[in-house]
Amino acid sequence: MQVPSTTHQGDVPEGFVAFRKAGAFAEKNGPIYFRPTDSVLGFCVSPAHCNPVGLCHGGWLSTFLDMQMPLKAMREGGLEGCFLVTVSLSLDFLAVGAVGSWIEGQATVLKRSKSLVFVQGLAVSGGTPLLRGSGVYKAIPRSS
Repeated sequence: MQVPSTTHQGDVPEGFVAFRKAGAFAEKNGPIYFRPTDSVLGFCVSPAHCNPVGLCHGGWLSTFLDMQMPLKAMREGGLEGCFLVTVSLSLDFLAVGAVGSWIEGQATVLKRSKSLVFVQGLAVSGGTPLLRGSGVYKAIPRSS
């Protein structure tokens, strides 16, 4: 597997701000950053994100992409008043992320029905896709 180039720990690309709406789990495992202009999430791989061999843990990458895909769907689909619950998630690991790597999410909404949204996405580092995924999400209105 190819290991993308790394950046200096703490280097957050211009346009990204701390993402504060990810919930307690993501906040504990982050930090995660958000670029509001295109609804992209990103993070810099730290040792806390890594498995025992020092590479970004697949479970964390999966969680990250499972946040990016519904976020994009909410922003593009006028679903800001809803929470998108994961119904189905399919993932393919393509490469690994090293400590210091900046990883960004990409997502495209494929289809939307009355209550379901179908999304595909990538977690990418330095132009190298690390994780490809597709997800089906159910829109549930948020409580007041």
